[in-house]
Amino acid sequence: MPRVSDDRLAARRREILDGARHCFAEYGYDGATVKRLEEATALSRGAIFHHFKDKEALFLALAREDAERMADVAAQEGLVQVMRDMLARPKDFDWLGTRLEIVRKIRSDPAFAQAWAAHNDDLEAVTLARLQRKREDGSLRKDVPTEVLVTYLDLVLDGLITRLATGQSTDDLHAVLDLVEASVRTGD
Repeated sequence: MPRVSDDRLAARRREILDGARHCFAEYGYDGATVKRLEEATALSRGAIFHHFKDKEALFLALAREDAERMADVAAQEGLVQVMRDMLARPKDFDWLGTRLEIVRKIRSDPAFAQAWAAHNDDLEAVTLARLQRKREDGSLRKDVPTEVLVTYLDLVLDGLITRLATGQSTDDLHAVLDLVEASVRTGD
């Protein structure tokens, strides 16, 4: 029997993640039934769960991937830029609804909350490191602890995500992000 190449396995895993992301974003965690996951991925239950232990493992893999992607942008360009990208290209962020599901699962599932905490810590760590670099180069205000600024930006991010995921108007959000950015920078 021929073995499946590592490239083919990785491609199949990518197909599953991409289809599942759309399914979770559209239907939420509970509404993303196995049948809907099969339809969204165009793969069988067996093919999906060959790569992921169960639906929760698939959901957590998506959450991790999205957190890592956001952490990469945050590390390079800052968390405010992540938010600007969300406004400019909302179709690239179809995981926004999934982020709301993450919050719901954190509240209702202690095991999921523990698994998620480690990944959230990664995003917070890269944001903190970037802000500390900005403080050292003189472009970040020094009168507020860096950890408080991270919490502040995280709260703004959560509010933006909620607003986008619920379909509220985004007309004034560019100006809001300008205000947020100005509030963390020095007056120089």
